[in-house]
Amino acid sequence: MKLLTIQDLLPAEEYERQRSEYRRRIIELKEHRRIAVGDLVTLVFENRDTVLFQIQEMIRAERIVAPERIREEVEMYNEQIPRPGELSATLLINVTDAAKIKETLDRFQGIDQGETVGMEVGEHRAYGVFEQGRTKEDKISAVHYVRFPISEQMKQQWSRLDIPMKIFVHHSGYQASTAVPDKMRLSLLRDLE
Repeated sequence: MKLLTIQDLLPAEEYERQRSEYRRRIIELKEHRRIAVGDLVTLVFENRDTVLFQIQEMIRAERIVAPERIREEVEMYNEQIPRPGELSATLLINVTDAAKIKETLDRFQGIDQGETVGMEVGEHRAYGVFEQGRTKEDKISAVHYVRFPISEQMKQQWSRLDIPMKIFVHHSGYQASTAVPDKMRLSLLRDLE
């Protein structure tokens, strides 16, 4: 997937005029790119469009106008765009009870180490590779960036909707899996083409 450049961004005034329609389109796109894995984990699969939207929103929210700062945002967010042969996702640990934030997040210590989050199509598995630096010995972030390297064999079975596909979390503090809906499978398959 082609990385973004500063030239891909709309100027602030133009983005403001188009924002409502732009947001509607991205919300619609993400409908088939977001999946709950149990009650505490959500994965949102990123692509060039979703990342571009995040950059535009960040520039808007923080009122960034300096070209160098905008370039830094583009470079930072480009890390979320999947490279050839992989998918990229934002993993969110959902904590709704403010009194239980630390307790809930502590359950997920080590989730970013080893084969803990993955996807399976038939007999093929791809395990998530987490961006490092979001966990410390005593603290874990509620947001993680994960890449899934997809083998050619897995990709071939991906489009065969008769072959089951699931996303799972196998971690000592949390176990869950969920079937991937067909519309999501097809949306993600386009990212791999």
